[in-house]
Amino acid sequence: PPFIIPPASLVWDEFVRMVARDKLVYHTAVTAMQVGIGFVLGVLLGIVCGFTLGLSPTAEFVLSPYILALQIAPKVAFAPLFIIWFGYTVYPKILVCVLIVFFPVMINVLGAVRALDPDIVRLAKSFTASRLQIFWKIEFPAAMPPLFAGLRIASTLAVIGVLVGELVGGNIGLGYLLTFGEGAGNTAMVFVVIILLTLIGIVLYGLVVLAEERVLHYLPARARVAT
Repeated sequence: PPFIIPPASLVWDEFVRMVARDKLVYHTAVTAMQVGIGFVLGVLLGIVCGFTLGLSPTAEFVLSPYILALQIAPKVAFAPLFIIWFGYTVYPKILVCVLIVFFPVMINVLGAVRALDPDIVRLAKSFTASRLQIFWKIEFPAAMPPLFAGLRIASTLAVIGVLVGELVGGNIGLGYLLTFGEGAGNTAMVFVVIILLTLIGIVLYGLVVLAEERVLHYLPARARVAT
């Protein structure tokens, strides 16, 4: 029956109604904004921590247990805590997104730094290369392919992070509409929200792929995908 699996025409009619009456464009823009900010912050944090742990065994020894514990802890459990701390604002959703995006980026960067051939670094030092030059000319470029592999994974998780925050304590955004549609038994509304969330994820993933093609243009296409 339509209230279980609504036809495409009913979903479209619900989409038009939501645009006109439920501020669907506004809620979609809020969710997309939170996804973008959380993704960028999580990526930056993952890159910094990945290089820090990879280049400093002491930092890895001290920080690894805490980072691992943070990753093992369910991210859904942090959402109510962030809401208690920051209220029903955009900050809890962004923070949950940052937590989810952070780990795959950090692990890929850390693995790339560890896998770097130490003979290359010693060769650069023999030519009196400074520490900054070694990082910028050798270590950073070597981490680019694994980094973008992590970005692909993180782009698919960023939407989930924001949605978790909105489901737990949101009063705006697509997660709020999803909860509202579920409570009202409006299956068509739920399908509209799911489709829009999927489109946001696809757009973010496509932006990562475009950036990867621009940055890693010197690699064959097959090599970029493989990493």
